[in-house]
Amino acid sequence: MCLAIPGRLVEVGEREAVVDLDGVRRSISTILLEEPPEVGDWVVIHVGFAITRLDVTEAETTLALLREALRENDTRSP
Repeated sequence: MCLAIPGRLVEVGEREAVVDLDGVRRSISTILLEEPPEVGDWVVIHVGFAITRLDVTEAETTLALLREALRENDTRSP
């Protein structure tokens, strides 16, 4: 199973960027994006690559669902 997660760009270079992943910052590649990204853009990240942009509402909804799934998993773990 593959998982792609939303993140907000906080720094943008020519072919890479720094993304905030729910409070954790990571460097990612932006070479797969069709248009040059800008600081503040929300992107979907998979294995270190921004693969597409998404709007803030969709990003926040997805993050809320991921947080809920993680909380549920934590309560089920022994």
